[in-house]
Amino acid sequence: MGEEVKILDGGLATELEAAGFLLQGDPLWSARLLQTCPQAIKDVHRSFLRSGADVLTTATYQASIEGFHKYMGLNVDEAAGFLHVGVRLAKEAAEEFNVQSPDKRNVLIAGSVCPYGAFLHDGSEYTGNYVRNMSTEELKDWHRQQMQCLASAGVDLFALETVPSQKEAEALVKLLREFPNTKAWLSYSCKSLSSTCYGDRFEDAVKVAVESKQVIAVGLNCCSPDLVSPMLASVNKSRGLDIGWIVYPNSGEDWDHSVGWHGGNMEKPLSAYALEWVQLGAKWIGGCCRTTPADIARLHQILRPSRYIQ
Repeated sequence: MGEEVKILDGGLATELEAAGFLLQGDPLWSARLLQTCPQAIKDVHRSFLRSGADVLTTATYQASIEGFHKYMGLNVDEAAGFLHVGVRLAKEAAEEFNVQSPDKRNVLIAGSVCPYGAFLHDGSEYTGNYVRNMSTEELKDWHRQQMQCLASAGVDLFALETVPSQKEAEALVKLLREFPNTKAWLSYSCKSLSSTCYGDRFEDAVKVAVESKQVIAVGLNCCSPDLVSPMLASVNKSRGLDIGWIVYPNSGEDWDHSVGWHGGNMEKPLSAYALEWVQLGAKWIGGCCRTTPADIARLHQILRPSRYIQ
């Protein structure tokens, strides 16, 4: 059963901060390093591969055409170029890993697509309040350029992640039709046992993914790991049989725009939850903010105890 589960990577920015980069307070977050220190991003990708990850998520969560223009003064072509850099770094890390390691694997490159709230740099990816004043078409228009860049750079799939509202999810899934050769996963940000961060019923939000033939997994990320099992169990019938759950929680802390991460850490490691999540239908498991290569290595040991880790 474990061989069927794709193991995701963990907190890219967490590892970059551990390496000494100051990211908190930067509206471009780790995406700035696509210009200033791309090798550091590749090094983190490789560390997660060594820990057993099957999927690398690109360092493009906070990367947008509008954001690069606003905070770095780049034009459209220059900004698009750095989105391509994010994909290239992940691909190169995977290729170099497979050359150097006896543990060859087919690494998937997931192009990270953030919610509009991440661009606003006010913590609203954890509230979704902005969708009250935006139409579905406006949301599609904002996301289109980023997704065009990632698709043209050759990602294997889109990671539509940390989505706080059903409305933005619907916009993203509709926009996905413009890229008919690309699959995606859809992952919500949630703070209660029954709803997205914006307050939509999780059971209804899940159905947005089920109705799309391009979405191969649906679930939640950047939430406390304690939320995952109750939420999956409560809406498992809504997921359908042709789509798997994807779960990659954070370390159990909460994000406050003014102070950063705060609150309690995980009482148990991610690996302690893994088999329960698999039994509930999870096909993709990993970590989000504040999770490390060590967390992914422990996941690998639980899900694939017989496989070699470098």
